[in-house]
Amino acid sequence: MRVFITAGEPSGDRLGAALMAGLKELVPDVSFRGIGGPLMQAQGLDSLFPMDEISIMGITEILREYRALKGRIRQTADAVVAEQPDVLITVDLPEFSLRVARLVKAVSDVRVVHYVAPTVWAWRPKRAQKMAAHVDQVLALLPFEPPYMEAAGIACDFVGHPVVMEPQASEAEAAAFRERHGIKGEMALVLPGSRRSEVGRLMPVFAQATRALLAARPGLRLVIPAAGPVAGAVREAVSDWPGDPLVIAPADDPGGMQKRAAFKAADVALAASGTVSLELAAAGTPMVIAYDMSWLSRQIIGRMLRVDSVTLVNLVAESRTVPEFIGAKCQPGPIAEAVGKVLEAPGAQIEAMDLTMERLGRGGERPGLRAARAVLDRLHDGQTLN
Repeated sequence: MRVFITAGEPSGDRLGAALMAGLKELVPDVSFRGIGGPLMQAQGLDSLFPMDEISIMGITEILREYRALKGRIRQTADAVVAEQPDVLITVDLPEFSLRVARLVKAVSDVRVVHYVAPTVWAWRPKRAQKMAAHVDQVLALLPFEPPYMEAAGIACDFVGHPVVMEPQASEAEAAAFRERHGIKGEMALVLPGSRRSEVGRLMPVFAQATRALLAARPGLRLVIPAAGPVAGAVREAVSDWPGDPLVIAPADDPGGMQKRAAFKAADVALAASGTVSLELAAAGTPMVIAYDMSWLSRQIIGRMLRVDSVTLVNLVAESRTVPEFIGAKCQPGPIAEAVGKVLEAPGAQIEAMDLTMERLGRGGERPGLRAARAVLDRLHDGQTLN
């Protein structure tokens, strides 16, 4: 069996590598060509070019690199058509992936599978209809996504979310973390996002919210696991915060053990909106979600949003136990009050987090193997594999 597979960023590299491992387990003579990072290369991929050449985010960046990106899209599509694999699997990065798929389908009947469903349930639902012309199958990370894709005429399989396979700290490791840092009372995580724009916008709000919390709960200790690109900005932002906040930067925690222990040890988290809510749920840490954006973005997204919650725990568990403060509601006073309430009564949220992990596939077949099985199951009946 010959598989052409592409990914363009670290999260896609992880998904792609897990899928490749699953395919190797089910079809030992499988071979791979495509684009990927170190994890996919470790599974046997000879990357057509370095993955980071297509890892471009943001309208400005895409416009600036448009000519080079367009060239890589064409090069990739030409390589797929020349290879004539049994299947083309594109992992996330829709700006690149779906353009490659469109070019391939224009001149061949190569089967196309896209891994990670677009968030058509949240906004821009017409994306699914546009994909239907050149994507045969979608592999979804969330259990409620298949009906949205199937309504557009695309076969879609829920294959589980990779968060269920991420290692978690033990109770002993959490206790050791607390002892190492002298944390005897309540502990709160502060997670302001991984982009500089997020940190710049959210940290002033989080600063006021945590000051109010510390005034009401003087024994509370703040721990801030900072993403690598913003670690310096986070350290600078908290330099005048009360309560001796502890910043954990990736440079000081190369294996991520301290971050995992902090997630397990915390009583509550104040976090930016995003997939971090699932990381917290996996660790069993109750949370409050807050996020803000520019005035223009508020207006545009507010008009396009099709759901009443942006937190995946709320959506997957079909509950609204995680308090949210989004856009104009991202205000320090209400945020601090909500964090205090969660600290006092976390029970309902803990049940919702457990249900979320169960629905995302915890305890079942690992997502990479499940994804591989879904790809193989939907190959054309009677097709002879190369």
